[in-house]
Amino acid sequence: MKTQAVNIRTGWIIEHNGKQWTVMKTAVTKPGKGGAFMQVEMRDLASGNKTNERFRTEDTIEKLMSENVDYQFLYRDGDKLYFMNKENYDQIELPVDILGDSVAFLQDNMDVVANLIEGKVVSIELPLQVVCTVVETEPYLKGQTVTTSYKPAILDNGLRTTIPPFITTGEKIVVATADCSYVERAK
Repeated sequence: MKTQAVNIRTGWIIEHNGKQWTVMKTAVTKPGKGGAFMQVEMRDLASGNKTNERFRTEDTIEKLMSENVDYQFLYRDGDKLYFMNKENYDQIELPVDILGDSVAFLQDNMDVVANLIEGKVVSIELPLQVVCTVVETEPYLKGQTVTTSYKPAILDNGLRTTIPPFITTGEKIVVATADCSYVERAK
């Protein structure tokens, strides 16, 4: 299925230069001069090699059709991840690098979507947002002006992000899995 490059998402399987690739990470870059482009980190399904490619946002790419199956994350054992098919309770073992940097967002019993091509799991799609706890950040100073400035924070999964100044250590927040950005306070 043809789609514009600006729509590429982590976990997609695309065809590029005659090979099948799973998308590990995406970032939209808007330089001061010229048009915006997508920076895409991909892994070759056949060889496992990784590469970075730039696509102009208006470029078209071929998204491969895959079977989507609901799985539940069970646990991690070293460099292996274990998932259970929610329909028939079959368990599968996958290498940690199938998720790339997104592996830090995995939480026990998390529902994920496995993309299968010809019966083989080629990628895992995480939920768009997860709830994390802020374990370290600067204290809130009363009287600070309300601006759009954010402060750095470290989450319970070890990732760094930026949060609004009113969020304090110990609070739960919603984070986007695509780019580890703050979305809102968890309810």
